[in-house]
Amino acid sequence: MERRDCRKQIVCILAKNIRAAVQDGAAPGEQLQEIRIRSGQPLRAIFDGREKILPGIGKPHIVTKEEVRETMDYISHYSLYAFSNEMKQGFLTIEGGHRVGVAGKVIVEQGKIKNIRYVSSVNIRVSHEVTGCADRVIPYISKDGCICHTLIISPPGCGKTTMIRDLIRQISDGNQYVKGCSVGVVDERSELGGCYMGVPQNQLGERTDILDCCPKAEGMNMLIRSMSPAVIAVDEIGTYEDIRSVEYAMMCGCKLIASVHGLDMDEASRKPVLGDLIRKRLFERYVVMGGERPGTIRGIYDERGSVLCRG
Repeated sequence: MERRDCRKQIVCILAKNIRAAVQDGAAPGEQLQEIRIRSGQPLRAIFDGREKILPGIGKPHIVTKEEVRETMDYISHYSLYAFSNEMKQGFLTIEGGHRVGVAGKVIVEQGKIKNIRYVSSVNIRVSHEVTGCADRVIPYISKDGCICHTLIISPPGCGKTTMIRDLIRQISDGNQYVKGCSVGVVDERSELGGCYMGVPQNQLGERTDILDCCPKAEGMNMLIRSMSPAVIAVDEIGTYEDIRSVEYAMMCGCKLIASVHGLDMDEASRKPVLGDLIRKRLFERYVVMGGERPGTIRGIYDERGSVLCRG
């Protein structure tokens, strides 16, 4: 069940004419997932997994430069300069945990991105919490009241981030399968916690500490040194540094909840470096997601690849 009315939080940051088009283009009961605002192009939105070109007066609404500028003014409270640190990462997180991606002219100094100016495209991704979506998974990835090292394998857009978010909440608060414990979260892209001014907008549990906008490898090491987590959770590991930090955290006694893009265990095992961890059987559980509907579980496996649960 959703914790808040996401659509109300989104429409208030849209330019007046875009706001009207979004409201007119939504059918009753449809869930808004994404809005694509591109200067000079039709306004598009995704409702319940289906893309729509939103209506203007008698034709599709064509986004103007002024509407992009007006939307960015509302998002930044008329002070884009105050958000320069976030802008150089290519996105902002607004109240409610919703993520706003931006594209335009990139300003580079000494080989590093400093800011993005003359924004021409805005992608608003609505943050959705599905409380309880991990209920089916948690019995298979816990043992004797403790969580197992778990890798979630999923193609993009299949709900792995939503799944990890609910796992964090359940592990942190505790339930009949796991004893509540401290969870350290490295949220490099502000998608798990959806932090706004450092405060998580999503429910991550009462024993959770979060490093927002922090590179995963550095963040895992920081948490081990400073917060003594029993469990560390990260989304989308991929680089050599990420995976070596995952292995280091395991060696330090932390349990790991991590995810990686992939279709199945075979594909994940062929990935450089990550494949070594899989062959060493350091991960104790694998959750494979995928299918037409986000959140679909295709299978849950143990460290040997034996099936514990089929989708």
